[in-house]
Amino acid sequence: MTARSGERAQFAASLHDMLADAEVPAAARRWAAGDRAPGLAVWRGLAALGVTALAVPEHDGGLGASFADVAVACEELGHHAVPGPVAESVAAVPVLLAALPADPALAAPAARDLATGELTGGDLTPGDLSGGDLATGGFAGGDLAAGDLAGGDLPARGWPAPWLAGLAAGELLATAAMPPWLPWAVDAGAAGLVLLAAGHTVRLAAPGARYRSVDPGRSLSQVTGGQVLARGPLVAGAIARALDAGTLACAAQLLGAGRALLDASVLHAGQRTQFGRPIGAFQAVKHQLADVAIGLEFAGPLLDAAAAALDGNGEHAARDVSAAKVACTEAARHAARTALQVHGAIGYTEEHDLHLWLLKVRALAGAWGSQAEHRARVMAAISAPADGAGRQPSVDQPTARQPTAAGHPAVDPPTAGQPAAGQPTTGQPGAGYPVTGQPAAGQPPAERPATAGEPAWN
Repeated sequence: MTARSGERAQFAASLHDMLADAEVPAAARRWAAGDRAPGLAVWRGLAALGVTALAVPEHDGGLGASFADVAVACEELGHHAVPGPVAESVAAVPVLLAALPADPALAAPAARDLATGELTGGDLTPGDLSGGDLATGGFAGGDLAAGDLAGGDLPARGWPAPWLAGLAAGELLATAAMPPWLPWAVDAGAAGLVLLAAGHTVRLAAPGARYRSVDPGRSLSQVTGGQVLARGPLVAGAIARALDAGTLACAAQLLGAGRALLDASVLHAGQRTQFGRPIGAFQAVKHQLADVAIGLEFAGPLLDAAAAALDGNGEHAARDVSAAKVACTEAARHAARTALQVHGAIGYTEEHDLHLWLLKVRALAGAWGSQAEHRARVMAAISAPADGAGRQPSVDQPTARQPTAAGHPAVDPPTAGQPAAGQPTTGQPGAGYPVTGQPAAGQPPAERPATAGEPAWN
């Protein structure tokens, strides 16, 4: 893979050693079966190494690390198939909360009420979504009251402070829906904080109907928006940055999963014999594995460039993030196809751990924006005139899904009855997107996997 600084290489090695000893495949199987305790133990180990604090600012109890560090961590989490809302909790939600107006006077009235503890009956409070013990995804000490983790007066620190501190300490998992790129919240049942971020508004949200993903270790939930936390032009920019952070983390997971698939394929090719020789000795197998290695090696620099662009608030950060997502997705898909061919029939079985990475790649490939959407964003960035004049919509991208002037897709929910391009119908739009508690037409019933002929859910 690409060269790293000594500190980042040591960080990656420490994460690798910890996760290798944590029996993550067994924890992922238990997570898929509904027992989250082993998986949450893995997350506590990650918190001890500072992973959950990377994207949280230092003044909120985090490390204030760079996106390059976040990418290194998420790559290792993908390499070991760690269950849970990785991109959301490690990257997107911390970045979103940190970028929102910290002064309650600059936030929406509802957010000011939240910061001063003046929520009225019926409103969602932090404790409503984070109470309970750690095994259920909440805080070990019970409900989270304003200021419990902020270390002082909440209005003086800013209203997101308790959640940011909880994320940094590893006491809180968070997830979010950000339609249309992220119409469902991942693993909302395990999260103590669920957000709905759309357009220029961020709300607390409650999970509704739940679906199984193609990856048994993931669940997808419709969410209903509740208390408005913040809205306005500054919030739209925060959501756009959070989308890029989550996309970068997802791309890093895919790259890590591709590495794991290549490692497993090389190991199996050296052990499995055919015609009295290891199958890895045959030129056809060698060439396939070499092609996978080259694809992963070429995707790594694009991921590094995207992280550097986000760290420097570069003009082309959105373009670079999309390019990294496309490259890492294609490299991981190639690794998955090759791994399945090298392993043969055993690769199809649930008994073999290979399926944990095969299905995770399948799920993450369509998460945080499709390949078509990211290619369209790259094309729009490289084909537009320097002054931005005369930009025309891409011919294969619907107008409603065109990148905005900032280079991000519109994040308002689609018009009623009209799902966003590339997304199945998810219910009615608006503040409670989607407001119905029932699956929309064409979706599988809650709590069962999609069957033949139905769309594949990510």
